[in-house]
Amino acid sequence: MDLSIREITAYPAFVPTSLAIGPVTAEAALSCIVVEVTTEEGITGYGFSAITDEEVVATIIEDLAAPALESVNALNREEVAERLYWLLTPRGQTGHATHAISAIDLALWDILGKVTGQPCWRLLGGARSEVPLYVTFGFGSFDRDQLADAARHLSGEGIGRLKMVVGHHALRRRLDGASMGDILAEDLARVRTVREAAGKDAQIYIDANCSLDPASALWLAERTRELDVAFFEEPVRDNDIPHMRELRRATGMRVAAGQNEGKLGRFAELVTSGAVDVIQPNAVICGGFTAGAKAAAIAEAHNVEFANGGAFPFHNMHLHAGLAHGGLVEWHLISVEMCKALFRSLPERDGDTLALPETPGLGFEADRDALRDFAARPTSHGRGKG
Repeated sequence: MDLSIREITAYPAFVPTSLAIGPVTAEAALSCIVVEVTTEEGITGYGFSAITDEEVVATIIEDLAAPALESVNALNREEVAERLYWLLTPRGQTGHATHAISAIDLALWDILGKVTGQPCWRLLGGARSEVPLYVTFGFGSFDRDQLADAARHLSGEGIGRLKMVVGHHALRRRLDGASMGDILAEDLARVRTVREAAGKDAQIYIDANCSLDPASALWLAERTRELDVAFFEEPVRDNDIPHMRELRRATGMRVAAGQNEGKLGRFAELVTSGAVDVIQPNAVICGGFTAGAKAAAIAEAHNVEFANGGAFPFHNMHLHAGLAHGGLVEWHLISVEMCKALFRSLPERDGDTLALPETPGLGFEADRDALRDFAARPTSHGRGKG
C-alpha cells in the first residue's frame, strides 16, 4: 500500500452560525481551516484548525508545508512533525505556523485510523469510551437576563458544568475609553446571575481570554471566590506565569491556561512553575494529537490536571478519551454549530458526556460541498493538480 502523500488541499472558511439555548438566541461567526491530505493510494484524512486568520494558514500550507511533504509517508507523523518544526518554527515561533502544523497532523491521524480500521482515540491509548463535558455558553453578547435563561435551560438538560466569559476584551476596550471598573463590576454581577440561575450544585468556570491586567484579575478572583468558581481560565494578558502563580497563591482560586500555546517548553514552564492547576493544550492549535499527547505527558508527570480549552470538542475528544490522564472536554456551543456546518456524522452529547465513535479515524467526514460553499479560497498542492 502506497501511503506517501500525494496532495494537500487547504480550505479556509468563514462560517456564520445561529445559536439557540432554549429561549435565548444569538448570531455569531467563526473562521477556521480544513485541510485534506490524500495519499497515493487514495486514502484521505481531514485536519482542522481555528481561532486564527484562515487565509494566512492556508498560504502557509499551500506555499511552504505541502511542497515539503510531498511523497513523505503519511504514517510517519514524527517525521512530518520534525520537518514542519524546522520549516515553520525553527527558532521557537508559534502563532499561525503551529495552526498549520496542527491541521496537517490531525489529517495524518485520520489517515492512520482509516488504514488500521481504528478510531483515533483508541490509537492514542483507548483509556475510556466517553468523556465528560463542560458547556461554554456565557458569551459576552448575552445580557444578564439571557445568561440566566440560558443557564436554567442547560441545567434542565442535565448540564452540571458551565463556562462563561469575563473580561470581554477589557484591555483592548480600555484604549477606546472603556472603564475597567465598570467592566469588572458587570462581570461580578454576571457571574452571580449564573450562579443563582444554575443553582449551588453546578460547577461554574470563568474565562477572561487573556484580557485582564493582573490587578483586575485579582480583584475579580477575590470577589467571585464566594460564588465557588471551579477555575479561572486565562485570567491575565499573555498567560503571564508569575502573575498567574501569584493569583493562585493570593486567592486559592484554581487557574487554567494553555489553549493557545504551541511549544512543549511553554507547557512545561506553565506546569512546573506552579502557574496553573489545569493545563489546556488544544489539539487543533498545539500541534495536533502528536504534540498534545506530549503536553499531556508533561502534565501527568507533575500531577497537574489536563483538560481541553479553546473549544472544538470533536477533535479534542480523541485526546482525552485516548489518554489515561485525559479530562474535561469543552462543548463550546458556537464552535459546535460551526462544526455541524462543515462535517457529517458528528457525535451528539448526552447531557454532559460525549460517547466516542467507533468509526475509523476521527469518526466523521468533511462535507466537501459545505467546504466549497464556505471556503474563502480553496487551495491545493501535489501531483495531479497544476
